[in-house]
Amino acid sequence: MDYERMKQNLSDAGCGEALIKEIVCLCENGGIAEALQKMKKDRCRFIEELHESGRKVDCLDFLIRKTEKELQANK
Repeated sequence: MDYERMKQNLSDAGCGEALIKEIVCLCENGGIAEALQKMKKDRCRFIEELHESGRKVDCLDFLIRKTEKELQANK
């Protein structure tokens, strides 16, 4: 396995330096299953952040539409 590429991919994905070191160390020492579990856990965290961002965008979209309608009604 190319650990430098793994480090770069994890960094590009937004993983913290401590987690990157932990995952790479696990892989180097045969703890592939545990490393995979940690990557999946962080993926779940990112998915939750994505959903939270989506909810925020939905709220802003609602306010934008409402404000645009009020602006049109006042013309």
